[in-house]
Parts: sequence; C-alpha cells; structure tokens
Amino acid sequence: MTELTPLGRVHLLTNYLINERGSKEFLPEATTFEDAFEVFRALVNVRDPKPIPQEFLNEQDIMLQGMLRLEGVTRAVDLEPCPNDPKIRLWRGDITTLEADGIVNAANSQLLGCFVPQHYCIDNAIHTFAGVQLRLECHDIMQQQGFPEPTGKAKVTSAYNLPSTYVIHTVGPIANGNPTPGHRKDLTNCYTSCLDAAAYHDMRSVAFCCISTGVFGFPQREAAHIAVEAVRAWLAAHEKADIVVVFNVYTEQDYAIYQDILGA
Repeated sequence: MTELTPLGRVHLLTNYLINERGSKEFLPEATTFEDAFEVFRALVNVRDPKPIPQEFLNEQDIMLQGMLRLEGVTRAVDLEPCPNDPKIRLWRGDITTLEADGIVNAANSQLLGCFVPQHYCIDNAIHTFAGVQLRLECHDIMQQQGFPEPTGKAKVTSAYNLPSTYVIHTVGPIANGNPTPGHRKDLTNCYTSCLDAAAYHDMRSVAFCCISTGVFGFPQREAAHIAVEAVRAWLAAHEKADIVVVFNVYTEQDYAIYQDILGA
C-alpha cells in the first residue's frame, strides 16, 4: 500500500468532507499543501458535530501531528519565570504549539468552537488543530448540560492533537469596549474558574490566552490587569498548589502590556 504524501492526505480528507456536505462550494484546486490545508480548515470550521469514520480520524491525526512536528513545540516548564512571580511565565507565541497540562480557550456560550471559515480567533485555531474530535466532545458536554455555558465558568476536555493534555474552555464577558463592574467580575471569575478546574484535574501547568480582548471587546490593558490580579490572588490563596501559570500572548502590543504589568 502506497503511503500518502501530505498533499495527498489533505486532499483525501477534504474530498471526504466535501462529499459529506453534498456541496462543491469548497472543491479544492490547490496544488500546495498550505493552500489545500486552508480548504480543509474551512470545511472543518463549518462542520456540525456528528459522527465521523475512524479512518478519517486516523488520517486527520497523522496530518495534524505531522504539522505540529514541523512547527515545533515549546514546553511551558522550560519558560523563564517572571522576576517577581516564580510561578508565572510570559510567552509570546501560538498556543496550539505550547506543551502544557492545560491551555485555556476563549470560547463562546455554545462551546462548539468558531464556525466562521478560516477565522483566526483562538477558538477557531484550537478546534482546528485539536481535530474534529474536540467539537464532538464539546457537543456531548453541552447536550448533557442542556443550556448555554454561563460566563465565567470553565469546562475541561481532552486536547487531542494539541501538545497540551487538556483544553479548559471559558466564556468571557462581552464588553464591547465599555466594561462594567459586572464584566470585570465575570472576567476575574474566568481566571479563577480555570485555575480551580486545573487544580481539580491535577494540572501542573496552565496557559491563559487573552480572554475577552478580541471580538468581545474588553480593553487589552484593563483585561491584562484583571488577569494578573486574579492569578496572583488565586496563587496566594493556594500556596501549596504546584502549578505554573503562563500568560500566552500573540501580538507585540499584548506582550508589551504584560511585560509592563509583570515586570518581566
């Protein structure tokens, strides 16, 4: 049996998804892996959570894990501690390449990931590179719960093809640029709930994204202050907790904000 090339594999997966949809709107014409993967990504972004053959999952997992090996993995435990906070780290990079016990996903209240094709929010990235299994697990959780996920709570799932062990999903407040005291409390609760969940699952390292600062419109600097204060307060109240907390940022602006607040 001939081993599939990366391009052949992504075309195989994409053709399955196209046939499943019964639509040719995503018909791949790409001749490079990068272009073909963007078609694949668009298709899995819009796919409803429903059963899928194990053969698809096997090939998907080979592809995603191969991409991760090429991208390279950063280990949370290898990051340099902040000068004044030995349990806190600051790292700028792609959270889907970070090896930690848990990474935090800024989710929506349906907890099913971003359905906008090729949208580059963190929710979309985490679901894309974890694999379609993540949406299926989230769907099962939400079916059992029977109502939208409340703001400020946390749910834990497996991370599948990500280098982390778990994904901690939390729904941040929608501030639209003008946070209220209620929004600030909800954002604090996001960080506290995620750390509580991490401790419950015996996680030793947790990486936070910038919750609510994207399309939810929480001002970046204020959100960062709330994040740092919430984490410091939780660590102070749980002195025996053997856990490393990483503030993961992606933009230069966010990195500078956290450097300033953390004294990193």
